[in-house]
Amino acid sequence: MKTLVIFYSFEGNTKLIAKNIAEAINADMLELKPTKEMKSRGFMKYVWGVKAILMRAKPELFPIEKNLENYDVLFIGTPVWAGTYAPPLNTFFLTSPVLNKKIALFCCHGGGKGKIFNKMKKALEGNQILSEIDFCEPLKKNTDANIQRVRDWAEKLMKAL
Repeated sequence: MKTLVIFYSFEGNTKLIAKNIAEAINADMLELKPTKEMKSRGFMKYVWGVKAILMRAKPELFPIEKNLENYDVLFIGTPVWAGTYAPPLNTFFLTSPVLNKKIALFCCHGGGKGKIFNKMKKALEGNQILSEIDFCEPLKKNTDANIQRVRDWAEKLMKAL
């Protein structure tokens, strides 16, 4: 089965997890990149992030260079912003309809995942959600253990298919 890891990463946590999923199961990767990335740091990044969530921002993304029709299994990941997925996924879900796929969800957060997986499942109706997993700041906390955990998770999912 052909597999694609789709993700957006703001500070690198989600990219770390995505990269390890792709390496563990020999999957292709698709990083969602806004044409105008937020540059705020510190407290202002939270102000900007909450505003973007409340306004249901759909930032313009660089062109997607993968044809989703060529993949059977998708791993989709995001950081948690105000209890939901980051705005680049709003754009992705709107411009790249995903149907009849097997999907595994992952997220990274600084203290709680909120209802992110319920919201992602709603955006991905018409697909089979296989599993979900979350990580708390994997670049800062238990990096090696988190890498092993995600690799084991991805390998187990793919063997079950």
